[in-house]
Amino acid sequence: MQLVINSYGSYIRKNHNCFLIKNEEKTFEVSADKVESILISTSATISTDAIEFAVANNIDIVFLDEYGNPYGRVWHAKLGSTALIRRRQLEAAFSPLGLSLVKGWVREKIQHQIEFLKDLKKNRPATRDEMDRHLEALADLQKKLEGLEGHIEQNRGSVMGIEGMASAHYFEALSSALPERWRFTGRSRDPAKDAFNCLLNYGYGILYSQVEKGCIIAGLDPYVGFLHTDNYNKKSFVFDLIEIYRIYIDRTVMGLFAKKQVREDLFDAVPGGLRLNQEGKAVLIAAVNEMLDRNVPYHGRNVKIKNVIPMECHRIANNLIKPETGHDDSLGGL
Repeated sequence: MQLVINSYGSYIRKNHNCFLIKNEEKTFEVSADKVESILISTSATISTDAIEFAVANNIDIVFLDEYGNPYGRVWHAKLGSTALIRRRQLEAAFSPLGLSLVKGWVREKIQHQIEFLKDLKKNRPATRDEMDRHLEALADLQKKLEGLEGHIEQNRGSVMGIEGMASAHYFEALSSALPERWRFTGRSRDPAKDAFNCLLNYGYGILYSQVEKGCIIAGLDPYVGFLHTDNYNKKSFVFDLIEIYRIYIDRTVMGLFAKKQVREDLFDAVPGGLRLNQEGKAVLIAAVNEMLDRNVPYHGRNVKIKNVIPMECHRIANNLIKPETGHDDSLGGL
């Protein structure tokens, strides 16, 4: 489980084989055996004993800002694997393999968008024509993607253009599937201009921490991206890989609206938009944790979603250091 500290003034310390969490409302303990990561999203205090205890148990501590973006993490100092993986990753960024990987990720992302819109269309006959228009556009963009050849340096603009157009169609379709009061116009970030983007951004922040952790454990360099380049001054490989997993958060957030669990009092107004308040974060985090515990098909077996990401990172790393076996750029599990 992810242990989420979401109350102002919370205090975390070690107590035997447990983390003890105390805030103004309650005190409780969680066994280290049940914790996979600790997310701290508010003003909280954590003892050095608790940090050392987390590191010893391979539990990463992630700090999130008010919009859910990770701005720091505590993790043990050991590398996930050999330097060979990082060298091969750097080489792939400047070879046809890099483009092959990127095309596989973007193709998979668009395919998940298509499948989700088809699911939404089944229960929303009034949006059928609108959905069909966007679905046709997404299929055409997939075909354009397949026609790209060469190195990623030669095609980065084309790939990002295709991905951008696909996202525009996709989010316009999602908006049309929402009740009128919750519809939105395009993506907005930090702060979000509407409730949908507010939930989505915070969910993506949680997902980002999962993908970064998967990269570190597998020995992949989070900073050596293929599609997203060094100019971002961020962990660009995490931005590359997260694309295929955003669908988990998309479905979770749309599910909250479908179940009528989204209310206006879950958000606080800030200059230029909205942010989730403590109750809003609790609603979203509970839904995200429930989603991460679901089983999905992954390469012939059922695997929990939270385990798909590190397993896929290991598979990518293995393909990078064993090119003689042939590269498999398909991405399963969704």
